[in-house]
Amino acid sequence: MGLSGDWPAITAALAADTAARLPFHVLHGGQPRLAGSVARRHLPALGRWPDALHIDPAAGVTLRLPADARSAFFAEANAGLRAEGLIVAWRDETYPVLALDGDGALLATVERAASRFWGTTTFGAHCNGYVAGADGRPAQLWVARRAYSKPTDPGLLDNLVGGGVPHGQTPAEAVVREGWEEAGLTPAQMAGLQPGRRLRVARDIAEGFQLEEVHVFDLALPPGLRPVNQDGEVHSLTLMPLAEALARAAAGEMTVDASLATLDFALRHGLLPAAEMAALNARTAPLWLGSAPVHR
Repeated sequence: MGLSGDWPAITAALAADTAARLPFHVLHGGQPRLAGSVARRHLPALGRWPDALHIDPAAGVTLRLPADARSAFFAEANAGLRAEGLIVAWRDETYPVLALDGDGALLATVERAASRFWGTTTFGAHCNGYVAGADGRPAQLWVARRAYSKPTDPGLLDNLVGGGVPHGQTPAEAVVREGWEEAGLTPAQMAGLQPGRRLRVARDIAEGFQLEEVHVFDLALPPGLRPVNQDGEVHSLTLMPLAEALARAAAGEMTVDASLATLDFALRHGLLPAAEMAALNARTAPLWLGSAPVHR
């Protein structure tokens, strides 16, 4: 199965201007722990909190509050930054702020939308919902079109299920929750969920910086089952022939995360010609965080 398209999501996932941002540290246990990054152009806006933030235009920004005061600081600061239009698409969801060096310690919690401003790591969970053919191999993929009212990537194609992983949930728990909200699938219908790979996206976006670990899952669905969106965040759901779904992802019609989750599905299931598989495996090598279960 040959494909037209260059999989622009691969390039987009690593498109970062490192010179435009500075490290963001949190003083924890007496040591500065790397937690994210902030845009150089935002340093003046951060200067209003001199008691909490130490700003060095050459070395970066350090939050130096004790652990029990950090989340309250983020709540106050993010409200102010939101009022200035520097944080957008507010979600009222709590995300963790984790140390990016060493043990991944929990340093604080933060509003989901603010994670892009601070460049902190986030987690996503995407599920490829497919229907197998008579030979047991994937033959069709359920593809969602995002609602045109979505604050990010409105109207683009997406996986059947996809969303962020809030503080206190695992990726598998999040994808099951999203399975009902986005596709009307019950936990029982998602019991066959299979893990794919994990990938890391590190790219500049309009809201700031996306540093995200995306967990990919597969779910075989029976012929005749029709997913139905429940939360209004999906415009439509279409069961596409496999070749069409892969071609659309390869052409950049899907969101970056969904395109890469679809590509992971294709590579693990051996759905592309051998030469194309080899070339794509080489191109995507910097993205993968774990080895791939192989399904043939």
